[in-house]
Order: sequence, then C-alpha cells, then structure tokens
Amino acid sequence: MPSFSYKGRSASGELVKGVIEGATAAAAAELLFGQGITPLDITPAKEASGGVGSLTLGGLFKEKVTQVDLLLFSRQLYTLLKAGVPILRALSGLQESSTSKAMKTVLQEIRASLESGRELSVSLARQPRVFSAFYLAMVRVGEFTGRLEDVFLSLFHHLEFERFMRDQVKSALRYPSFVVAAMAIAIVIVNIFVIPAFAKVFAGFGTQLPLMTRILIGFSNFMVSYWYLMALALVLAFVAFRSWVGTESGRYQWDRIKLKIPVAGKIVQKATLARFSRSFALAIRSGVPIVQAMAVVSQTVDNAYIADKVDKMRDGVERGDSILRTAIATGVFTPVVIQMIAVGEESGSLEDMMQEIAEMYQNEVEYELKTLGQQIEPILIVFLGILVLILALGIFLPIWDLGRAAIKR
Repeated sequence: MPSFSYKGRSASGELVKGVIEGATAAAAAELLFGQGITPLDITPAKEASGGVGSLTLGGLFKEKVTQVDLLLFSRQLYTLLKAGVPILRALSGLQESSTSKAMKTVLQEIRASLESGRELSVSLARQPRVFSAFYLAMVRVGEFTGRLEDVFLSLFHHLEFERFMRDQVKSALRYPSFVVAAMAIAIVIVNIFVIPAFAKVFAGFGTQLPLMTRILIGFSNFMVSYWYLMALALVLAFVAFRSWVGTESGRYQWDRIKLKIPVAGKIVQKATLARFSRSFALAIRSGVPIVQAMAVVSQTVDNAYIADKVDKMRDGVERGDSILRTAIATGVFTPVVIQMIAVGEESGSLEDMMQEIAEMYQNEVEYELKTLGQQIEPILIVFLGILVLILALGIFLPIWDLGRAAIKR
C-alpha cells in the first residue's frame, strides 16, 4: 500500500508530521481526520524524498480551480442551502451551471464522495489543492453547529476580502514596477549602444579620461563582452532565491524581511494583520474554541513570521495567559489594537473587537495603497536623478575638459 508524508494540525492545534499508509491521498486524509488531525499537506513518500513524483506535462498545463471559482461556489452554495435545497441537489446544479472544467470535476468528485456516505468536510478534504485548512475547519464547524449556510456566507466574504487585498496590492505596484523595468531597459540600452559610441570619440582625445568616464566605459565594455554571463547570473540568482524561499527557514526570514522594507513593509504588515483579525473573528463567531481558532488562523495569514507569532500567542493562551498579554508579547500589534483587544476580552465581545480591528487595518491599507504611488515617486525620482547625474558626468566631463583645453590654447 502506498505511503504518504503529511503535515497537519492536531485537535489542540499543534503541528504534526509523519507518514501514513493509504490506497490514495484522499484515503490518507480520511484516516487523518479519523485520528483528529486536520491535514494541511499530503504528498507521496517518493515526492517528499526529492523525486519528481507527479510532475508531468499534463499536470503543468491542467486547468486549475481559481479563487473566483471558489468564491462563486461559496456564495451559490450559501444561497441554495438557505433556500432549503438538499446538498447533493445543490452540488448537482452548481456542477451543471459551472463554466470551469476544473470546478466541474471537483464538484463531481465531491458529489461522489457524499453519495458514498462521507460528510461534506471529509469530501472537501479530498481536494487539498482547492480547499485550504481554514476553509475545511470552518465547514466542519458549520456541520457541528448546524449553521452550514452561515459559514459559507462568512467564507464568501472572507475570500472576497482576500481577493480585494491582492488586487489592490497588484494595482498599487503596477506603476512602480513599470518605472523600474523601464529604467533597467534604459540602462542596458545606454551601456550597449550609447556609451560605446562615445568611447570611440573619447579614444581620439589622446588624454587620460576622468575617473567617472573610465568607470562607465569599463562597465559598458564588460556588459558588451559578457552580457550572457550577467544574464546567467541573474537567472541563477532568481533560482537560488526561489529555492531559499522554498525552505521553512528561508521563507521565515524572507517574510520577516518583507515587513522591514521601506514603504511596502508597513502595508504588508497591516494587510497580514487584517487577514488574521478577520479570520480570527470569523472562527470565534462560528463557535471554534480560541486555541483551535488560533491554530487554524495561523495558516491563513500567508506570512511565516506572523504565523509564528500567532502560534506563540496560542501557546501562551494554552498556558493560561490572557490574549492581551500574548498579543503584547508578539510586538506586531499597535497600541490602539492592543487596547481594543483588552476591551474585547474584558467585555466578552472579542469577535466584535477583532472584526473592528480587521476593518481598521483594511481602511489603513486602502489609504496606504492609494498613496503608495505618491510615496514611491520621490524615491524613484531621486534614483533616476542619481542615474542621470552619473551618466551626464561620465559623458560630458571629457567634453568639458577638452573645451577648457581648447580655450587655453
């Protein structure tokens, strides 16, 4: 029987790893659920040991379920369940109306799993690449509390917020990325075509050129002669960076560095904390115990550094500390947020306060994103000015020196 390596969360929220035998990955997921473990990642043992496993051309070009598909699925399923439509009939209708081939396949497999007697949460867990651990945990809570339709509505709003944040960040970074790319292209063109032409003219002067000019000509000659080595170095650097970020320690360090990047760091931090606060409020409102809620929510923040802070908060709460004290110990929350947590914990309305925190951070992120271009523009102007100054000094200093020599004669 095949073996599968897995990562998951126990009922107490602890991260567990191991190897389990099962006929398929779906069967292994069911065994883990039976042991009280929520699977986060299940891979064949060969793939975990470094083999190529399921990496095929078919897998590369296979259509995938998008976030929009998942968002529509959550909203439509909420509407159908609220109208009293049985779950199997609702899934059948969604399968027929879906325009995504990948989503049709997923819905068909979920229906087949339900018809065989499995619960909805277990059926969704058989699609680990589509439904996150947070999504599965919320569905399980909905099944236990009998509020499944409300959970799907909350998940719809959660996914909508996630999509809004990503779209806002992409939109805000589009202009700076275009400017940086244009500057990089300009530097390449100047070094390959412009400076060599001036170098031929300067060679006829018969005098020693200024230091800045010699540096520019030397760098230009190196780029013209060894451009392929520079391109290869860039590719290798990119691959090495991706490999480093792919490791647990690398991702942790990179996520920590991202929070310290000027201008962009505070936006990333506020967006991550808004995602955490909204997810935490949703989990508490749905009836998830606080310790388990923190364990699940730490998987949704999409930042290993912040997730580690949330796990430390969970550990503190398990030891008997208050949420306020553990939040202060993380060092990532602002004083205003700390005060709101204190009020929420004291008044017993923590989920309302966490929702307020999420909305506050969201409003701040929206404002920061709207003004991101204005904040980055001075930095780009200064960098562009320095670049133009270097080029101007390197190119025009020899001409200026030649003009002064001609005047003296």
